[in-house]
Amino acid sequence: MAAAAASPRDPHGRKRKCRPRARSGWVSPRRFPAAVCTSMDCYTANWNPLGDSAFYRKYELYSMDWDLKEELRDCLVAAAPYGGPIALLRNPWRKEKAASVRPVLDIYSASGMPLASLLWKSGPVVSLGWSAEEELLCVQEDGAVLVYGLHGDFRRHFSMGNEVLQNRVLDARVFHTEFGSGVAILTGAHRFTLSANVGDLKLRRMPEVPGLQSAPSCWTVLCQDRVAHILLAVGPDLYLLDHAACSAVTLPGLAPGVSSFLQMAVSFTYRHLALFTDTGYIWMGTASLKEKLCEFNCNIRAAPKQMVWCSRPRSKERAVVVAWERRLMVVGDASESIQFVLDEDSYLVPELDGVRIFSRSTHEFLHEVPAASEEIFKIASMAPGALLLEAQKEYEAASFGKCFLDRFPPDSFVHMCQDLRVLNAVRDYHIGIPLTYSQYKQLTIQVLLDRLVLRRLYPLAIQICEYLRLPEVQGVSRILAHWACYKVQQKDVSDEDVARAINQKLGDTPGVSYSDIAARAYGCGRTELAIKLLEYEPRSGEQVPLLLKMKRSKLALSKAIESGDTDLVFTVLLHLKNELNRGDFFMTLRNQPMALSLYRQFCKHQELETLKDLYNQDDNHQELGSFHIRASYAAEERIEGRVAALQTAADAFYKAKNEFAAKATEDQMRLLRLQRRLEDELGGQFLDLSLHDTVTTLILGGHNKRAEQLARDFRIPDKRLWWLKLTALADLEDWEELEKFSKSKKSPIGYLPFVEICIKQHNKYEAKKYASRVGPEQKVKALLLVGDVAQAADVAIEHRNEAELSLVLSHCTGATDGATADKIQRARAQAQKK
Repeated sequence: MAAAAASPRDPHGRKRKCRPRARSGWVSPRRFPAAVCTSMDCYTANWNPLGDSAFYRKYELYSMDWDLKEELRDCLVAAAPYGGPIALLRNPWRKEKAASVRPVLDIYSASGMPLASLLWKSGPVVSLGWSAEEELLCVQEDGAVLVYGLHGDFRRHFSMGNEVLQNRVLDARVFHTEFGSGVAILTGAHRFTLSANVGDLKLRRMPEVPGLQSAPSCWTVLCQDRVAHILLAVGPDLYLLDHAACSAVTLPGLAPGVSSFLQMAVSFTYRHLALFTDTGYIWMGTASLKEKLCEFNCNIRAAPKQMVWCSRPRSKERAVVVAWERRLMVVGDASESIQFVLDEDSYLVPELDGVRIFSRSTHEFLHEVPAASEEIFKIASMAPGALLLEAQKEYEAASFGKCFLDRFPPDSFVHMCQDLRVLNAVRDYHIGIPLTYSQYKQLTIQVLLDRLVLRRLYPLAIQICEYLRLPEVQGVSRILAHWACYKVQQKDVSDEDVARAINQKLGDTPGVSYSDIAARAYGCGRTELAIKLLEYEPRSGEQVPLLLKMKRSKLALSKAIESGDTDLVFTVLLHLKNELNRGDFFMTLRNQPMALSLYRQFCKHQELETLKDLYNQDDNHQELGSFHIRASYAAEERIEGRVAALQTAADAFYKAKNEFAAKATEDQMRLLRLQRRLEDELGGQFLDLSLHDTVTTLILGGHNKRAEQLARDFRIPDKRLWWLKLTALADLEDWEELEKFSKSKKSPIGYLPFVEICIKQHNKYEAKKYASRVGPEQKVKALLLVGDVAQAADVAIEHRNEAELSLVLSHCTGATDGATADKIQRARAQAQKK
């Protein structure tokens, strides 16, 4: 289904201005424009046949009201595709003007509404072009490319290299690829330099054309296999430049007698190529230069001012539009052409599905009539669309009729109506984006919304989002975020008012980041406004990085601590450490206990000296003592250094009034000196052993007297010493010395440990020697350990202890200890009788 445009003239033959009545351009869904005339002839009056298979028509988009003081021919002109803006650089340097007169750069919408105007204060400009993001690229003679926004705001600049700077720019092209927008330069040395994507600038110097002494008569950029190439004409020869070589190419089927190529044109999709020769022939073929589509003799040998392709997806007839001063010609694979008379100087803009033509007074669109429109409007057509049009109730009939079709899904009808409403809104004279349906679908709704935002048409963009019911994150939220970023640039409004207005409008809208808006405010030099906006940001992880960037590190630390995110706190601490001097940094930490604690943890693993400085500044002698103790073992290898560090630790503990820690540290110093002396006198390894291990090592080495002396010096209790000696002698299996030791004096730990240690060493014989010496309270357990169950039973019966009787009974086995078990049972029975 295709919608046809109304005639550009009213019934009286006067030109109709395409300005909707409503200023907003938003037409009610129940009020689509009625047909202007009732005859099909009115719709087809401006159709022009090109051959037998296609019709072309040219209709007015807008009546231009811009106040141009000069002809278009006297300006550098650039028009963006997809109904984009128009840039005019008036008074270029090629025209003789007084030195005091500065050029003026004007930017208009496609309807002629002024968007920006600024005096050009930089160097001479060779070429203008629009990027895919609707940024204006101004290529200067010195190779510098200045980038401006839609409203004349300077964005950035970049250079095309030193070679271009030295040789100057003769000509330049801005082209579009799937990777982005590129710039190609022809220098005064007749060499080409290009970048396929100005967003990721990578300059490529193209190979030299052999024998080239003058500028080519014409050239263009081709994109083949995702690589940009340069096609240029030198006399009758064509050369193709890629990144590695220069190749001569020949056009298949070219008419003879060509001595020069005057103009080149590549199609919107880079699939087709057209060349205009000095013989008046136009050769059309594929951009690969391998196939000829057709050739047309226009009988005009003068070089055209412009030549562009005019075709649409699934086109029946691929055509080329050629423009001279007062003539416009449409040619294709047909013997005849379509010709229009140009009343004034005009400029051609190739589009996806046609050509826009604008002049001082009008803006028109030339395109191939779609097949669906042909079926509706051709003479005697019986197509369903033609019958529906004849009823003069297109919208009502379609809307009413679909209710009676069971298998007709309503989605396509509803979506088409929505698309038509959106297109009608953006085509409004005050909006000035004359998109066709094909362009709209190729551009996508998201890009269209971006372009409305770029034009600061926020209300219309929000209306479209709400009407199409787009997700908030993709629609309204995103647009409100852009609006807020624009709002912070209004420097005539106070920070408080701007922050309040933004918060009132945005609130907690999902998908809106206050930190991004604050970053824009900071970029505009409004630091206080950025801080106020960050107060509305709920995510500390988004607040802190920007605060650090704004050098509000202390505020960032407070926010990080409030978040409870230790990683975020560490990030701020490390930033503060690099930003502040040591004293200020430590003072900042003293006011933030949590940050100080985390930084201490960091220093314990990474910066021990800094940790010592922190303890010294805080007079924290307790932690300082602990630090020196750790340092004595971690950093000092010599015994003297270790003892000195321990002495420092002991002094710190005394200052902290921790006498126990101080005494323990002094004991450790004495032990280290003793261990060093033992190593010197006895050999072996004593350093870094604990006191108990030192005693045990002496016993194991047979130095019992030294071990006892060490125990006395360090006041090791007798019980602990007996345990150490018992364990050491058992490990040595020195049973004789163990027996002597047990008889040296009364054991302070009893004799059950002797039994247990002998059993542990699997020596029951020695264990029995000590079982008889075990005290009454542990006698049963000792006898059971050596396996004397019967005697253990007698002792338990004698003690009349139920727990001991149960213990012995649990050790009785059915075969060997049956008598003992019976004996215990009888003893229990007698006890119960009493």
